[in-house]
Amino acid sequence: MASSSDASASHDSTPESPESGSAAEGPDRRGRVRLRRAAVMAVPATAVAAGLMILTAQGALGVQFAISGMPFTVTATELNGTGFEQFGNLDNMAEDSPNAGDTGGQVLVVTSAIKNATLTKLCQSVDLGGTNLLITAGSGADKVQATNLTTDSTELSGDAAFDNIEIGNDASTLSKAGVQGNKGVFSQQADTVHIANLRQTNYATTAAVFKLPGLKLRFSDQGC
Repeated sequence: MASSSDASASHDSTPESPESGSAAEGPDRRGRVRLRRAAVMAVPATAVAAGLMILTAQGALGVQFAISGMPFTVTATELNGTGFEQFGNLDNMAEDSPNAGDTGGQVLVVTSAIKNATLTKLCQSVDLGGTNLLITAGSGADKVQATNLTTDSTELSGDAAFDNIEIGNDASTLSKAGVQGNKGVFSQQADTVHIANLRQTNYATTAAVFKLPGLKLRFSDQGC
């Protein structure tokens, strides 16, 4: 059912017969109709913006920032986590990013979310063209620790084991790590995850807390 404002806009935009409308009144009337139409068109955009804010507050969206479009490699000899989720997602680069290529500035990724994670011998590297920015941590007795960890990956490999895994969930109903994807998207979740010899190609990583004992950052001829 149309709202009263819609009905008013519809009535005012109906062409009038030459006998009933004056020439002086026409431009003002058309101006009012345009303003009403603009206001109506703005409502969906406002609703979408409000919806995005709600989704962000609920943790329903994965990455909250524009990605650079430069992939980076992450490896670890061992990852152990509690509260595991995984689902398809779409990351976006900044407008007119030089790394967009023919992708339209979007990258199809798999988002992995872990409520609490520990990683042994973490290595992260990004190829800067001729040299690599290399980060290592957790090589000693203290392991890397992360809470509310999410990674957006295009490749992931290793030897994995899960406890109480559920496969085929709707991503909007996930509950193990407190993150939800879009409705209708395939996903899986488990109580725990163990991955030996982890290797990922990532476009984004987020964490509420990320503890990196023995952190070293340097440039290197080789990546992870």
